[in-house]
Amino acid sequence: MSTPAQPVTPERIMQFAWGYVPPLALESAIRLRVFDVLDSGPKTLDETAAVTGASVRGLRSIMNVLVGLGFLAREGDKYALTPESSAFLVSTKPSFQGGLLRHTSSQLLPKWLGLTEIVRTGKPSASVNQESTGTAFFEEFVTDIFPMSYPAATALGKHLAIGDTGAPFRVLDLAAGSGVWGIAIAQSSPRVTVTAVDWPGVLPTTKKTVARFGLSDRYNFVAGDLLTADFGSGQNLATLGHILHSEGETRSRKLLQKTAAALASGGTIAIQEFLVNQDRTGPVGGLIFGANMLVNTDDGDTYSFEEISTWLKEAGFTNPRLLDSPGPSPLVLATKA
Repeated sequence: MSTPAQPVTPERIMQFAWGYVPPLALESAIRLRVFDVLDSGPKTLDETAAVTGASVRGLRSIMNVLVGLGFLAREGDKYALTPESSAFLVSTKPSFQGGLLRHTSSQLLPKWLGLTEIVRTGKPSASVNQESTGTAFFEEFVTDIFPMSYPAATALGKHLAIGDTGAPFRVLDLAAGSGVWGIAIAQSSPRVTVTAVDWPGVLPTTKKTVARFGLSDRYNFVAGDLLTADFGSGQNLATLGHILHSEGETRSRKLLQKTAAALASGGTIAIQEFLVNQDRTGPVGGLIFGANMLVNTDDGDTYSFEEISTWLKEAGFTNPRLLDSPGPSPLVLATKA
C-alpha cells in the first residue's frame, strides 16, 4: 500500500517570513546584558529591568520570544538561562558566541536589504575585503568574533604538538584580525613566534589583543595588503582563518602561491572556511555564507574542499587533508613539498 502524501502547507514560508526576529531579539538581549544578568541566577521581569535599565514591557516581549526559542526558561514569574545560553551567550565567558549577533542590526542586515539589486547587478553593497571600505568594519568586528575561532585554533595547536624544546617555531598569521590563530598556537608552545599580517588600520586591534594575552614579546607585526606585504621566508606554519571566502578565487590562488613561497620545506598551511560540498547543495550554513560574500565582496564565495585542494596542489602543497575541529567546518591542512 502506498503511503498517503503529506499535505503541502505554507508553514515553513510563514516561519521564514519572520526569520529576522530571532537574531534581532538575541542582539537586543545581548546588548541589554539580559544573559549576563541572569547568569547570577533566575530573576523576575522587574528584577531584570532594574539591573538592565530596560522597560518591563520591552523585556517581557523579547524575553518571552527567547523562551519560545529555547534560549531562556521560565518557571512561574522568574526567567533563567538554558544550558545553551549559559554556555554561549554570557559575554563575560570565553565561550561567548554572541559577538556576531551584536552586529546584526547595524552592520549585517542593512546591506542584505539591497539583495535583489545585488543579485540583479552582481555588485556588492560594499566591499569589506577592500582596505578603504573594510578597515572600519573589521576594527570592531574581529574582536567580537574571536571566540568563534579560538576553539579551532586551540585544536590546531594541540594537533601540531610543537613541544616545549627546540628551535623557534615560526608562525605566519595572515589577515590576523584579532590575532586569534597566532595567539592560540603561541599558547601551545613557548617555541612559537608569530608574524601577524593585516591592514594598518586593523593591526592596532591585533596588538591590543596580543598584549592582553601577554604575548607581545613573541610577535612581529607587518602592515599591508596580503598580496603585497612581506611574508618573510622559512615559516613553519601559515594560518588563513576565514580569509579565502572574501578574497575570491583569483586572489586566493595568488595568495596560496605566495604563502607557499614563505613556508619552509615541510611547513604546514592551515585554512578555516565555511566549506560547501562539490555540488553546492549543502551544508546550508556554507551556502548562506556564500550569499553573504555576494552582498559584501566583489568576488568572494564559499568553496569545497576539492576546490581548495586543487588550488593548494597548484601552489606547491601536498597532502591536502581535513582536521576535525570546533567550528563551522573542519580545518584544511596541507604540507609544502
